[in-house]
Amino acid sequence: METINDITQDFGTLYHPKSALVFYETKGRTADVYVEHFDMDKNGNPINAHPLTVREANVLAKALRTEKDRDRAFLKPNGILPTNILHLNPSEEKGTVIWYTKAQQRQLFFVDGLQIPNGKAYVPSMVWKASKNSLSVYALASDRRPTENTKLHYTPFFNIYDDGKVCMGTVSVEIKKSASVEEFVQAWEYYFFNSYFSHLLGNHNPIKGDCVEVWKDLIGTDKPFPKKVLKTNNKTLKNLL
Repeated sequence: METINDITQDFGTLYHPKSALVFYETKGRTADVYVEHFDMDKNGNPINAHPLTVREANVLAKALRTEKDRDRAFLKPNGILPTNILHLNPSEEKGTVIWYTKAQQRQLFFVDGLQIPNGKAYVPSMVWKASKNSLSVYALASDRRPTENTKLHYTPFFNIYDDGKVCMGTVSVEIKKSASVEEFVQAWEYYFFNSYFSHLLGNHNPIKGDCVEVWKDLIGTDKPFPKKVLKTNNKTLKNLL
């Protein structure tokens, strides 16, 4: 899938170089350490070298503590856990979230080759599973909150493998290390729906019928997504846990 614009500024903070530290150490059995502090000019070049002061050391210590706290904050909710979150693993390295969305109208984008106009259309209820760098999606036949035994269906979109994994193509996925669960979910939904759908993968047809014709019929209308075309994939929500 090809992204239509750069949204990384919405999910991260731009930092500018302000200062630099250089550590000097003497040679010998009893090594002594000396730290020199440099300011940075507008071009990022070090200037005004001077010994590290107590105040500057305290600022550094506070920054390190803040960074550590941010890492621990990954996938933590901003308040009460949202009701659409089904499963949460807040691990810093292998964190994942499973959530669901109800049937809703979304703006969709398609490459010219599909001859489907870009526009708004209703999409079915969905289950999403994501880590920092991968996304899988599934369709639901009901708007009810799914349980472990709820049957999953193939999502009726392009660029998705038969196991549910989304091919993000050239889309650059940037998830903040300190992203809350709400930011994480919002970012992945944005990436998915604001990228261009381009083609079916392999011989996988995710619906009963012609996927192109279904979306041509839905774009620009208030028609609900026709659940009768959804195909079960022999998985339940429990298989994703």
